[in-house]
Amino acid sequence: MGKVITIANQKGGVGKTTTAINICGSLAVLEYNVLLIDADPQANATSGVGFNPKNIKTSIYECIIDNVNPADIILNTATPNLDILPAHIDLVGAEIEMINLPNRENMMQQVISTVKDNYDFIFIDCSPSLGLVTINALTAADSVLIPVQCEYFALEGLGKLLNTIKIVQSRLNPSLDIEGILLTMFDTRLRLAKQVVEEVKTHFQQMVFKTIINRNTRLGEAPSFGETIIMHDAGSTGAINYLNLAREILQKNNMTKTIRTDKFNLLNEN
Repeated sequence: MGKVITIANQKGGVGKTTTAINICGSLAVLEYNVLLIDADPQANATSGVGFNPKNIKTSIYECIIDNVNPADIILNTATPNLDILPAHIDLVGAEIEMINLPNRENMMQQVISTVKDNYDFIFIDCSPSLGLVTINALTAADSVLIPVQCEYFALEGLGKLLNTIKIVQSRLNPSLDIEGILLTMFDTRLRLAKQVVEEVKTHFQQMVFKTIINRNTRLGEAPSFGETIIMHDAGSTGAINYLNLAREILQKNNMTKTIRTDKFNLLNEN
């Protein structure tokens, strides 16, 4: 049964989708079966792995609202072992349509339950909001991964997100855990970025991943080619960062023993 990890932060521009695409790609090349669920109406995760959202006729929206079987619409990506349950703009209307539905916070959980046994990991990429779709993603998840940008306003809104997580834990999903806080867009040239790293680590300590995602041109390029960073440039700093993050997640979940030796050595090159 796959572990479900929601990637969430209501603050935009912190690297949620970049992280969703590339942690999935990293785990996939390590021969884990991974499903990426695009739960953002902007559908950037969908386009980021090579699909034009305009050509998507059936998406996560239809699964939630019309009870379409997700197994019928999941797409194989160019990265072996990585599938995607795509999104399109109609997902904007899901918030309104779900309001009067019974068990409205559990709709995505019901969708995921039908395919959960087919994957080692399922990641949900959320929109920059704390709306009903994001609440659904948190309710469906085993844990939540929180990307935080290394900038002055890094902690802005983080308290609100953590409060929302506590509410979900108390009312909807008692087993929801925090997978970790991921520092992103780190610029080694900036003193401020280093100060933010120290501040976040001081506040949240063991909750913070050891891996930090550096600013990297290749990471920005890869989505325009519809590729994960691993497929676009496996030797880039961004690829190494996300492979190291994959290692941390596998270690935390006691799954490293199943990594092939040659694959695991790739993680340790840096």
